[in-house]
Amino acid sequence: MSAIFNFQSLLTVILLLICTCAYIRSLAPSILDRNKTGLLGIFWKCARIGERKSPYVVVCCVVMAFSILFIQ
Repeated sequence: MSAIFNFQSLLTVILLLICTCAYIRSLAPSILDRNKTGLLGIFWKCARIGERKSPYVVVCCVVMAFSILFIQ
C-alpha cells in the first residue's frame, strides 16, 4: 500500500523529511537557503520546522520508532 493511503506511513515519511532537511541544512545551509519559495521551498520549510520545533520532532520520532518496533 502507498504511504499516501496509510496514515502511519505518511507520518513516518513526513518526520523523515523534516529530520533529513534539518540535517542537510546543518551541514550545508546554502543548499536550502537559496530556495525559500516555490516547490523547493517545501524543503526549506521542513528544515525550519526541524530546527525550531526540535524537541517536539524528537518526541514524535521516538514515539513513531516505538510504534513501528513494538506495535506493528
